[in-house]
Amino acid sequence: MSAPMTISSPAFADGEAIPRQFSCDGDNVSPPIEWAGVPDDATSLALVVRDPDAHGFVHWVVYDMDPSATGGLQVGWSTTADAAPQGENGRGTIGWTGPCPPSGTHHYEFRLLALDGLLNLAAGPSADDVLGAADGHTLAEATLTATYARS
Repeated sequence: MSAPMTISSPAFADGEAIPRQFSCDGDNVSPPIEWAGVPDDATSLALVVRDPDAHGFVHWVVYDMDPSATGGLQVGWSTTADAAPQGENGRGTIGWTGPCPPSGTHHYEFRLLALDGLLNLAAGPSADDVLGAADGHTLAEATLTATYARS
């Protein structure tokens, strides 16, 4: 039996704070993301980042990622030419939008899905579009949760 799929970040551990550089208080660049244990038969990966403390506000939607990509996603990957297709975030733009809670500490769920095919969605789908298309095609799932509070 193979190890379960995992998602992590070299910038923060599960349950820890997202560094300022990835937030609206910093450079607002996408954080580095790594994964392991992707099933051999996975054709693509999808990533949805939401803030459950802000009614599921969407911070990032990525889909049709190559599961064999080595090194995962580097800092600022969402704005590079190498980026996989991305969907619309809660601000109405495509790509990453960093944490920017109005008050208190918020939680951020990075949900990674290994899929049995490409989603081939129209440009700029919502998180719900991606998750709906992934329904019935998810081979494995992993979650990383982080926090952020503005100083």
